[in-house]
Amino acid sequence: MKAVLENIQSQLESAQGEVRRLFHGRGRCFPGFEQLIIDQLPPVAIIRLFAEPEQGLIQALQSFFEQQDEALRPKALLVQHRYLPEQSTEVLWDHMENGVPDQLEVMESGLKYRVKPLKNQNSGLFLDMREGRNWVQQNSQDKRVLNLFAYTCGFSVAAVEGGADKVVNLDMSRGALNTGRENHRLNNHPMDRVRFLGHDLFRSWGKLKREGPYELVIIDPPSFQRGSFVASNDYRKVLRKLPDLTLPGSYVLTCLNSPQLETQFLHDLMQECCPEFTFKERIANPVDFPDIDPEQSLKVLLFARDA
Repeated sequence: MKAVLENIQSQLESAQGEVRRLFHGRGRCFPGFEQLIIDQLPPVAIIRLFAEPEQGLIQALQSFFEQQDEALRPKALLVQHRYLPEQSTEVLWDHMENGVPDQLEVMESGLKYRVKPLKNQNSGLFLDMREGRNWVQQNSQDKRVLNLFAYTCGFSVAAVEGGADKVVNLDMSRGALNTGRENHRLNNHPMDRVRFLGHDLFRSWGKLKREGPYELVIIDPPSFQRGSFVASNDYRKVLRKLPDLTLPGSYVLTCLNSPQLETQFLHDLMQECCPEFTFKERIANPVDFPDIDPEQSLKVLLFARDA
């Protein structure tokens, strides 16, 4: 337990008030704590349990947070029992003026985002993609960007902040795209540089081609979403369209968060579908997401079309 608390303390201090994974047991770097993760969505901290906890664990974590200096102590501490059929949420304490709200405004790398702390999953920002968003912000200057499976448009916010000329966001969820609009407004972005398309990707290739061509394409699909996208089957369909959507010299950021599919899966698909694209690098995962096996964790690979 000592190593767990030391890890949480380190992440609390380095987060400097921004969103952060305070503890990532799912990466199996802390034996015995594989079913525990803790997220900070300031000023709320959320303990997420994927199995019934050992006796005393919740009490130990509550005591740890209570003993923090005021600057680091969350105003609300929640526990989500993800292993229960109804995935209940327990409030350990709540010192917020009007209770924990449905939505919070949080910061990541200096940018603002709307999140939903009470949701059991998909709170509005995937924290393990922070370095991917940072890369996009640093490499979007004057580019036309296509953001596929845009969700709440985190990549789009990063791209516009980084000076992109135009970003096209596509996602089937219009509700998620509405949150994306709000994320851009929170950061005072010029909305005439951003488009939001609430369409089925596989029926929208013509529209996407007319909006292009693009100098950066971001592909961040769900690994398995029945009736929508199954990575092992459908990723190939997306990659086959890249030659029609890009220019020589364009970049493609391919993302995959499936423990069953390794980086070689993406390398093989790119070679099969887009041999004119060359692998450049794998974007490192955030330090707050340690994993004993990198092939089991999030994989973000960068490719470039030959000039």
